[in-house]
Order: sequence, then C-alpha cells, then structure tokens
Amino acid sequence: MQGIMSIKMQFRNIVGWVIGCGLSLSSMFAQGWAPAGGRSRAMGDASVTLADVWAYHHNPAANAGLKQFGAGISYENRFLLKELQTQSLALALPLKKGVLSFGAQVFGYTQFRSMKSGIGYSIALTDLISIGTQINVHQIRLGQGYGNVLKATGELGVLAKIKEGWNVGFSVFNISRTLLSKYQEDRLTTVMRLGTSYRFSEKLLVCAEAEKNVEFPLRGKVGLEYLPAKTVALRTGFSTNPIELNAGVGCSFKNLYFLDFGSAYTQLVGWSPNVSFTYRLK
Repeated sequence: MQGIMSIKMQFRNIVGWVIGCGLSLSSMFAQGWAPAGGRSRAMGDASVTLADVWAYHHNPAANAGLKQFGAGISYENRFLLKELQTQSLALALPLKKGVLSFGAQVFGYTQFRSMKSGIGYSIALTDLISIGTQINVHQIRLGQGYGNVLKATGELGVLAKIKEGWNVGFSVFNISRTLLSKYQEDRLTTVMRLGTSYRFSEKLLVCAEAEKNVEFPLRGKVGLEYLPAKTVALRTGFSTNPIELNAGVGCSFKNLYFLDFGSAYTQLVGWSPNVSFTYRLK
C-alpha cells in the first residue's frame, strides 16, 4: 500500500528535529515497543526484572510470582510534546497455575497513532525459573487518508531467581521480526533486554540492564530504588545512547493503591515525565 510505504519516514517527518539531535528512537513507541509506568521511568527503565503488574510491558515472565489481582494505568509525555504522548494499561490475573495478563498502549496523535494490545501468560516452572509469553496486535494509523496497517508480534521472557534478592531477567520483543511494509523492508522493531537486580536490604534495590534494539546501538541502564519508609520510595536511574538522567518518587496507600511519578531528562530536548496509578487487590 503506497500510503504505508514507510512508517518510519512518515514518523521521522513529524519528529525530524529530534532525530537531528541524534536521539535514539528505540525509546519511542512508533516501532512497537516502549516501557510503561512511573517506577520504570524513574529507574532508567532498567525494569526487565521488576515483578509488578507493569511487567506486561517489560518482561512477560516477571509477573509469574504475583499472588493478587493488579491493574495499572499510566501516562507519559515524551519531551513534553503533545505528539509524543503515550497511554498505557496493564492487568494481571493470578490463576491456579500461572498468571494471565493483559495490556495496551496508545502512542501519538491524530496524524500518526500507534496502538498495541495483547494477552500474555507466565508460570513459575521451578523455584528458580519462570517463563512467560505474549501475543500483541499492533495497529498504525496515518492521517490525511494515508491508511493504516494491522500486524501481530510475539514476545518471550525468562526470569531466574539466583538466590534470595538476586534476579536475572531476559526478554525478546517481536521474535518474528514482523514485516510492516515491503518498502525498504520496514519492520516493527525487535528489542532484546538482559538485566539483573539485587536487593541489598528491605530498603535498597539496585538494577542494571543492557537493551539492544536491532536498529540502534546497545543501551546501558542502571536504576536504584530506596525506601526511607514503607509507604515512600525514592528512585533514580541513568541510561546511555542517548544519555538520560532519571528520577522519581512513589507512594503507597494501605498497600492497595500505588502512585508513581518518574521523569527522564535529556540535555538536548528536555524532560519526559511519566505518572502511573496501580491498584493491587489485598
């Protein structure tokens, strides 16, 4: 279809000045994948081992240990541009065996909108290893009559509990390298993430991660979460390619409701705030 000849070319016309600054588009949702939630954003998106409801968007294996129903919504405004806003949804439903999860994301504005929705399942095979899988449907719409395209992707994840407090996670998004358009072999991106986290105490969690988008250089990420009180979390992080500084705070209420705020700062184009609200059944 001529109107879909190059999704990347259309999107780059919209945010060409961002590319001119040399920023990686791997953190944007135009190619099918993006992290979600204020906690992840505040920790530099080093979230492949974080076991919460937002694991749907980070590693489908990481929510295998969830025991309560959870739901979350989030909103992000990338670089404070209305054209680069993302809304995300995540649900986790524990079963007798395993956890069933649902998620969705909407990115963009009227002239360029990308939507993702899907379902996942994760299960703990042993006390050491959990695995998860996910199927997502992507719809990309271009304004002014250029048309739209509908595609599907698959995702796999693994989480290993090396010992108490020490986890290692790995996930692959779009393992099939789904073709978006025959023009210039335009594809939805494939992203591989390998990370580890270690809880030094009840108050301190440190995460590190390597992310490889097949179209961009390797990204390194580091995140830290400190709990000065049971209901308050202070977070910070750092990412490379492009260099981003991250910070944020989280609050919990009766261990049922969680409000998280995080933001990334890039020197050339500024702030990318993210706010999320999560509910977890007691």
